[in-house]
Amino acid sequence: MKLVVLDRDGVINHDRGDALMSPKDFEPIDGSLAAIARLNQAGIKVAVATNHSGVARGLMDIDVLHNIHQRMTTLLQQVGGHFDLVAFCPHSDANQCSCRKPAPGMLYSIIERLNIEPANAVLVGDSLKDVQAAMAAAIQPALVKTGNGQDTLDTNKGLEHIPAYTDLAEFVDELIASLDAPS
Repeated sequence: MKLVVLDRDGVINHDRGDALMSPKDFEPIDGSLAAIARLNQAGIKVAVATNHSGVARGLMDIDVLHNIHQRMTTLLQQVGGHFDLVAFCPHSDANQCSCRKPAPGMLYSIIERLNIEPANAVLVGDSLKDVQAAMAAAIQPALVKTGNGQDTLDTNKGLEHIPAYTDLAEFVDELIASLDAPS
């Protein structure tokens, strides 16, 4: 695995159920930032792919979104990690764009910009939209049970073949262990 793409809300930070409206609203899930730093240390690129219809709906401007992502990045740097790319879709469902998950456009852009083959990437999310976007982009999907993840597993039949983890830290532990395992 050369690239791990992460959904933001519910995977990296607590999903409040509504849009983050301020940088102070960004509260990382315990262990998520340290897990990302471990991916960096293992030589795996890390990107974020997140939907933000609040911009299109006028609930926040793009500067606030950038400030939220800056807080996320700063907190990650404090534990020795970094993001290779943070991508977002500012559109609403009404825009019918190609970048809003479950559409694969944002993922296509990430793998192109980071020069990674889809077969060498995984998207870790907590929703059916994340799984659908990964599959549409030929990226391996994985779910975490944080955020909406457990509900996603409980309410959607046919996801039994998608790897599911307690949280991002468990996903990273298992991924790194598989890389260290003898072939």
